[in-house]
Amino acid sequence: MPQIDPRTVILLVGVMSSFMALIMFSLQRNYPPSIKGLNEFGVVLLLVTVASTLAFGLGTLPNFVSITLPRLLFPAGLFLSYVGAQRLFGEKPRYWPWVVLIALTVALQMWFTFGEPNFAARLRVSGTLSVCLFVAFVNLVRKQGLTTFAKVLTMGVLLSMCGIVSARLLSALIGPAGIDIYDASSNQHLVYLSALSVFILLLSVSVVLLAAERMHTEMAYLASHDSLTNALTRRQMNEVCAMELERSQRHGHSMALLIMDLDHFKVVNDTHGHQRGDRVLVEFVTKVNRLLRRPDQLARFGGEEFVALLPQTGLEEAMSVAERIRAACALPGVEATCTVSIGVTTNSQARDTVDSMIARADTAMYRAKSLGRNRVDAA
Repeated sequence: MPQIDPRTVILLVGVMSSFMALIMFSLQRNYPPSIKGLNEFGVVLLLVTVASTLAFGLGTLPNFVSITLPRLLFPAGLFLSYVGAQRLFGEKPRYWPWVVLIALTVALQMWFTFGEPNFAARLRVSGTLSVCLFVAFVNLVRKQGLTTFAKVLTMGVLLSMCGIVSARLLSALIGPAGIDIYDASSNQHLVYLSALSVFILLLSVSVVLLAAERMHTEMAYLASHDSLTNALTRRQMNEVCAMELERSQRHGHSMALLIMDLDHFKVVNDTHGHQRGDRVLVEFVTKVNRLLRRPDQLARFGGEEFVALLPQTGLEEAMSVAERIRAACALPGVEATCTVSIGVTTNSQARDTVDSMIARADTAMYRAKSLGRNRVDAA
């Protein structure tokens, strides 16, 4: 029965990795800038391609090039994968502890390659670093919550790869030394190499799924939130208000709506420019959010008009909240600011609708404007 050449397995993995790298770079180029980390995974796959090509040259290239360099590229690629995953999940990577550990590993690898050649010692050093990286990687994915198929698959792939490397490390600690991974007569090494190669490609697929999942989340957020202020969109707010009104009517609770319009906002745009106007809107949302409770919702209905939903809130309490918002906006700032006129209403009839509540609050808001602006008025 013909035996499989381990170097051929490695070369095939390199070819597949190069195609996956192109996919990663293409996704990063076409995805929104908020989705990060795919370039790192693309570089990792290119490192796998380089390492596989060098390993295939065993016997024709110097041992340092065909054996030592590929073994150094594997933990380096694993670390870069960990960094890419941190960026993909929106966490800030910590480089220095791992850079120091990798530098120490490289120094020991070089010593056990040229100073005191020892294959088993090299394997133990690189295996220990890889296990540490896998443990950190697994913990990172665990913290995100195994709530989707992509995360479950990623966790499964990482645990499998960690198990393979751990088994390889354990065999180096308790088993005989001297058999290289490129030895085609060793079924143990062939199984290890083939399994690890397959899981490297599976990890790439997992990353693509994670990126697609993140893209879906981003699109869902953009569909429901204003891109400038991060307040809810009008459409999303209408849905939220309808659900809350139904719940309030079912349980006999009161809910309040505040319609807020910035006074003389057009003057800010005309005098100071639209960029300053945008900052005024962002600052307004920031101020209001500080004064709202966790269940409350804030939406931008268009231009300089905003709506706040206050669940389980009566008219008196809603008026108090509106007055605090008005007072906060009336404080002078370093740059140009706007005061706000606010109309307040609560659900008052069994057949009340969101549209009727908005109409009442809108009427109250325009009455506040007609009475001099920078006021709070109730429907």
